Amino acid sequence: MDRRTTINGTAWVLIACLMASCASMEQLVSEPRVSLRQVQVTELALDKQTFVLDFDVTNPNPFPLPIKAVSYGVELDGQRFASGATQSAFTVPAGSDGAFAISVSLNLLQTAPKLLFIVRDGVRRDVPYKLEGRFEIDMPFVRPLSFTSTGTIRLLALEF
Repeated sequence: MDRRTTINGTAWVLIACLMASCASMEQLVSEPRVSLRQVQVTELALDKQTFVLDFDVTNPNPFPLPIKAVSYGVELDGQRFASGATQSAFTVPAGSDGAFAISVSLNLLQTAPKLLFIVRDGVRRDVPYKLEGRFEIDMPFVRPLSFTSTGTIRLLALEF
């Protein structure tokens, strides 16, 4: 075997090892559990409503989970309430809980009158929700981690 063949063979072995370690790195990272803790109305006007969505996150991994971006979709009582993405950077400690919040501005009169009723009614009763999304992780070789959850929540009204 000449030197060139040996170098090419070694390069292919290194590439194969790197690809195998990437695949196993993805398998080592478990998806976090996310729940919607609170929806608070912070502004209520005829043409604009602003809400703060508070989320709880549980990291089942034995290492911190550095999150660099979040994309999300929230349904209330079967109706699409809010969706979007944010470049919020935060870290959820290893084997522990964390939290994050997202502010959402909507015009419910224009986009979803039925949703306006759900929001108004949601301060008097528990409203079922469905949450879906994904975290962009700030770690090499780790794909975005998806999350989904369902539950009920009572909306917190703006205090006058």
